Amino acid sequence: MLRITAAQLNYTIGDLAGNAARMIEAARKASADQADLVVFSEMSLTAYYPADLLEEEGFMDRVEAAFETLVAASRQMPALHWAIGLPARHEGAGKKLRNVLRVIRGGEVLLEYAKQLLPTYNVFDERRHFEPGPDVARVLRIRGVQVGLLICEDGWNDEAQDYAVNPFARMRDAAPDLVVSINASPSSIGKREQRHQIFGAASRRHGLPILYVNQVGGHDQLVYDGASFAVEPQAGVVYEAQRFAENVRTLRFEDGRFLALGGALHPSVPEGLPALEFYRQQIVLGLRDYARRCGFRQAVVGSSGGIDSALTLALAVEALGAENVVGITMPSHFSSEGSVSDSEALCRNLGVPLKHHAIAGMVSQFTQGFESAFTAELHGVGLENLQARVRGTVLMAYSNSFGHLLLTTGNKSEISVGYCTLYGDTNGGLGLIGDLYKTEVFALSRHLNETAGREIIPQAILDKEPSAELAPGQKDADSLPPYPVLDPVLKLLIEGRRLAEPEYQQALASVESLRADATGKALVERIRGMIARNEYKRRQSPPIIRVRARAFGSGRQLPIAAHRP
Repeated sequence: MLRITAAQLNYTIGDLAGNAARMIEAARKASADQADLVVFSEMSLTAYYPADLLEEEGFMDRVEAAFETLVAASRQMPALHWAIGLPARHEGAGKKLRNVLRVIRGGEVLLEYAKQLLPTYNVFDERRHFEPGPDVARVLRIRGVQVGLLICEDGWNDEAQDYAVNPFARMRDAAPDLVVSINASPSSIGKREQRHQIFGAASRRHGLPILYVNQVGGHDQLVYDGASFAVEPQAGVVYEAQRFAENVRTLRFEDGRFLALGGALHPSVPEGLPALEFYRQQIVLGLRDYARRCGFRQAVVGSSGGIDSALTLALAVEALGAENVVGITMPSHFSSEGSVSDSEALCRNLGVPLKHHAIAGMVSQFTQGFESAFTAELHGVGLENLQARVRGTVLMAYSNSFGHLLLTTGNKSEISVGYCTLYGDTNGGLGLIGDLYKTEVFALSRHLNETAGREIIPQAILDKEPSAELAPGQKDADSLPPYPVLDPVLKLLIEGRRLAEPEYQQALASVESLRADATGKALVERIRGMIARNEYKRRQSPPIIRVRARAFGSGRQLPIAAHRP
């Protein structure tokens, strides 16, 4: 029998001492459980992904010093094997680093395995820093059990579709009793189910039980959901760790099966979280960790009385607490009565203070100055955007003066087509809902009310027709197609085959229906052009928390100055 502790931890990128301390604490728990092996996630010592920190002077020296701290700690628990992920120096041709897994025990390094498959797609760019490891399998015998070791992407190519090399096939040839895979797999809708499908299929194909250990926590745009799991060839997924939380759990492995220390394991729920609840938990953890790691305790949101700012405020309260969130209402000449009254109702429901800062006088003064200086009237888009930019300036002044993190409130639909003001409502340090389409913003807002069993977001806000309120009687529908029409087109053009199959088929059917006549076809092409023309805005916008398979930011890299027929 082998006892294995899966240590699913929330590391901070670059905090080598802090990460090492968390690992030592988890190892002590594993030792108390009389575990033979404690498994940490991919690049656990640095957290994933340190990016160009790897190139900073002295960084690798600190990595090596922190690793020696772990080696020294292992001497105090001489029976325990530690599987650790870290970057390591590489001698010879190619990049000077490798992404490795080391097993230590009793102050000695017993094994090192270098990751072979280095992803460069979507949000990943490992080949920028690392040299691939050799095409070899690494197996270690622990208490009579042959344990094979893999790192993340090495286990994702078992159908040989993305790389010429298949480390899983090599691993099978080494005839292990068990495969341990260390991972840093960022979360998006459907990703958990994808992991189960890929590793479940590999387990059945090769007849190998697999323990998959992931990290948890938010790092800038990315959130890692944990959800570490164990899978058996016949039974499938037999254990799953908590999602969106740290989890250190010791399992027994005996006769090819995973068992709890005191009996049978409770298998995971196949369907996982409903989509809206997944969005909620992903965004809340992403904000909480972003604020904590960047040194913010409080956040500020411009409250327009609309659905986007309402949802942003509600999620911020859940992540940081009502006492740490402030709303600011900034009415202008064109603001509706509900802009203020609905904001007041929302903030009462949330227990959040609402500050009032009217901008009509500031806008008038700027307009007069503009006309005096340039002998031209400020009107149209220039005047509309001025209001958004004055609001953005007020919010940034508040942030600078009181130390609050400014949360931008744009959704994916508006960001996609540029229905936002650069240096205005795009101001901020982080966007919470920038990867949610407008129809999803409404759905998630209703979900918050339903799960709370009370009205958090006022019904008046949910019923209100969306408007930027920058001109008399202005409605979003004056400039954009209705969101139920727009969103499927955006999904198909931006995410395409990255969508889950049912969502892809729905979006495809909607777009094909539009393309059936000349007017609809022209609309689709107009939307395509709007997406392309507004890349420059997205490039200058704050990071957004990724919840879908393809988000704006590092996962979608397009040139600004390019010809698009």
